[in-house]
Amino acid sequence: MADRSTAVLAYEGAELLDIACITTPLSLANLIGRLPDPYRVQVLSLHGAPIRCQTGLTLQADGALERVLGPVDTVIVAGGVGHRRAAETEPLLRHVRRLAATSRRVASVCTGASVLAAAGLLDGRRATTHWYFAADLARRYPQVTVDPDPIYIRDGRIATAAGVTSALDLTLSFIEEDHGVPLARQVARNLVTYLQRPGNQAQMSLFTGVSGEGNDVVQAAIGFITTHLDEDLSTAAVAAHVGVSPRHLTRLFDAHLGRPPARFVRQARNDAAARLLESSALPVAAIAQRCGFGSAEALRQSFVSQYALSPTEYRARFTRPSRPVPAI
Repeated sequence: MADRSTAVLAYEGAELLDIACITTPLSLANLIGRLPDPYRVQVLSLHGAPIRCQTGLTLQADGALERVLGPVDTVIVAGGVGHRRAAETEPLLRHVRRLAATSRRVASVCTGASVLAAAGLLDGRRATTHWYFAADLARRYPQVTVDPDPIYIRDGRIATAAGVTSALDLTLSFIEEDHGVPLARQVARNLVTYLQRPGNQAQMSLFTGVSGEGNDVVQAAIGFITTHLDEDLSTAAVAAHVGVSPRHLTRLFDAHLGRPPARFVRQARNDAAARLLESSALPVAAIAQRCGFGSAEALRQSFVSQYALSPTEYRARFTRPSRPVPAI
């Protein structure tokens, strides 16, 4: 479809950052790429009413949702604290279904997934949302397979993004799909952001998002794991270090982190390897040794399993190009 019309659907209590992480990259793509088929972006609300965002700022809608007849190339529903009420507003759901029926792409950001789910558009599909609301989404819409881990998920023509700034990653993936990698990278550099994180990267870095708060044994185990990645981190070894049995440590990890110790160790090593691939020129074999994989092949297998990319492909895609240091 040559017409790149994009409708961003918002409502009372929508998150302004959700909206901006969609509209700004698309606007930059138009400016940088000088596109012959520029993105035409409209922020729509029911009746064209002003949108009182959850931040307290008011955003003027570009138009009334019910007056957009379509077809629209891409429909994206924003998230925000008002998502529950929006998901119970039948006129909104009716127009979401109507526009989605003839759109090339349909997407949601953050808790906007609840609107798509309420409209029946996620039935039988795998979807994500902000990690904090994932359990609630799964409980209210059991026909949806909710995965709380990825930054975004593409299931056919329907995409769901996780919390807030993941909208930036999803929008960059749309630009790459429409106009290629070079333009997506140029837009990312102008936004001073990552050159598009892979969709299946975890929403929270293990080093910043997981603390084991509330249990001293789990906190001690996490501290030991993340600072001794190149050592023996079998469940038995970690349990011995923190003074509990392997069985008890597994119960604690399941209760406080939702995963067994071995899975946490694997993710921690992958996360550390990803950071080194992005930020250093170390050979892959050296990174494998430093992160406890033992061999470059073991790192490759683990990396492909989590990111669907080899370490070499990951480095080529997500490392910023270095700039020469100016002479003083």
